Amino acid sequence: MGWRAASVISGVRQWQLTRLYHPGQDQHRLTGVKRVSLDNCRIAAVQMVSSADIHYNMATAERLMVKAAQQGAKLIVLPENFAVLDGGPQARFAEREGDLQAPLQGMLSRVARLQGVWIVAGTLPMITRPQQPGAVVTELTDGRVRPASLVFNADGVIVARYDKMHLFDVQVSDKQARYAESDSFEAGDSPVLVDTIAGRLGLSICYDIRFPELYRHYFANRVDLVTVPSAFTRVTGEAHWEVLLRARAIENQCYIIGAGQGGVHNERRETFGHSMIIDPWGRVLDVLERGEGIVIADMDNDALAAIRQRMPVFEHRRLATAIE
Repeated sequence: MGWRAASVISGVRQWQLTRLYHPGQDQHRLTGVKRVSLDNCRIAAVQMVSSADIHYNMATAERLMVKAAQQGAKLIVLPENFAVLDGGPQARFAEREGDLQAPLQGMLSRVARLQGVWIVAGTLPMITRPQQPGAVVTELTDGRVRPASLVFNADGVIVARYDKMHLFDVQVSDKQARYAESDSFEAGDSPVLVDTIAGRLGLSICYDIRFPELYRHYFANRVDLVTVPSAFTRVTGEAHWEVLLRARAIENQCYIIGAGQGGVHNERRETFGHSMIIDPWGRVLDVLERGEGIVIADMDNDALAAIRQRMPVFEHRRLATAIE
C-alpha cells in the first residue's frame, strides 16, 4: 500500500522524556522535556478486521506493526478492540496493568522493544483501574473491565494509560441496532497526556471524538498529536468519521491519527474503516478505506509551528472551558 507523506523539513524536534509515567500519577501535567534536532517523525495507524479469534488478531496486529516499522514508522497506533472485538469476551481476556507476562501486554512490549518503536495499543481490557501512588491496586468486581489505551515506549515500557471516558450506549440503524458498552465496560475519568518521540500526545478512543471538550483540554496543554483508535460502525462512520477527525485537527491545530476497524466481522457487526492521518490544516495525508493494512505519513513540525504562528487561535481564545 502506498502512502502520502507530508513535506519533509529538517531540524524538527524529538521529545525526550525527563520522567516516566507511573500509573495513577497526575496525568494532566507533565514536567518539561528536552528537544533535540532530528528528522520529522514518521507515524502510522494500523487498520484491522478483528475476528472472534484472539490469537489470529494478535498475530495480525504484530504483522502489521512490523510492516509499519519496516517502512520507518516510529509511533504506531492500533485500532480499538484490536485483540478482543466484542464486549462479551472482554472480561475473560482482561489483564492487570503492567503484567508484561500477560499475552497482550507481553506481545506489545516485545514488538516495541524489538522494532524500536512507540506503540499506542488501541484498547486492551484491563481488570484493574489505574493505580494511584501509594494506594492498593483496585480491581473491578462486577464482571466489567476498563477499555484502556496503553502507550509503550521503544524500550517496551508502559509510559501511559488512558481509559475511555465516553461509552457508546446508542441506537444505530444497522443489524446490531443497539450498542451498550456500559454493559461490558466501566468508563475512565481522566484525560491523559504523554511526551513521546513524535511530540506531546493526547489520548482518546472512538466515541470520545464526539466530545470536543476533551480535545480542548489537550489543545490547552499544547499537544502535537492526538490518537483516536476506533471501531466506528459503518452507518455512523459514513456520516461523521472524517468530518469529526478533520474538525478536531483543525480546531486544535494538531495531527490526528485515526486507527480503525474496517470490514465485516460477523453477521451483525460491520465497521467503517477509513483509517487516516490528518495534519493540523485538516488535510488527509493517508487513508485506507477497507480491509487490513496501514496508513503512514511524516509529521512536519515546522509546518505545525507555522500554522500556529500565522493563525494564533490559542492566543485569541475568549472562553476557557472548565476542563482546561
